[in-house]
Amino acid sequence: MLSSYYTIKQEGSCQKIIQKSRFLGHVKRVETEEEAQTFIADIKKQFNDANHNCSAYMIGEHDHIQKANDDGEPSGTAGVPILEVLKKQQLKDTVIVVTRYFGGVKLGAGGLIRAYSGSASDVIKTTGVVERQLMQGFLVTVEYGLLGKLENLFRTSTYILQKIDYLEEVVFHMYVKTEEVKDFQNWVVDITSDQAVISETGHAYTEIDVE
Repeated sequence: MLSSYYTIKQEGSCQKIIQKSRFLGHVKRVETEEEAQTFIADIKKQFNDANHNCSAYMIGEHDHIQKANDDGEPSGTAGVPILEVLKKQQLKDTVIVVTRYFGGVKLGAGGLIRAYSGSASDVIKTTGVVERQLMQGFLVTVEYGLLGKLENLFRTSTYILQKIDYLEEVVFHMYVKTEEVKDFQNWVVDITSDQAVISETGHAYTEIDVE
């Protein structure tokens, strides 16, 4: 599993007019090629009166699934420029469809490339990007005498305090970046004078907005 990667924040869309042609950008986060193809099919069905619904997607931990489709535009002027935007912004598990309603003015190959890549960039910017960071889960169990001290330290630290269970003892549910696991364990031992029971739980990704 990757320690971190970038992907689209959510599903979104935007519109721009270029030389009387209307370009609609659509983007969605997907985990499989089937999900990407379903999204593309849904957009084509929704905008079946458009001249073109060009698309690209990049899926997988190592971007092993990459596809681009010009949907009737001159070869290499639509799908590939969209895919290049995904590559440049290092967005994984992301599919983009750019719908075009032709306005009567031909843009030429260079103009089409700029229009489709620009529409892809715009819909990404409109929707937003997140960094997904792989975190190691921990349970930190202590006696109630340490509750106030640890809660304050955990909440003001760079680690993530997910929740607290108030049982016979206090159990803190924590998430820590995988590269910071040893530092976290040593820190907890130090601040509790080795009075905490630290146990690992599963891994999970957290999401941080990218400006």
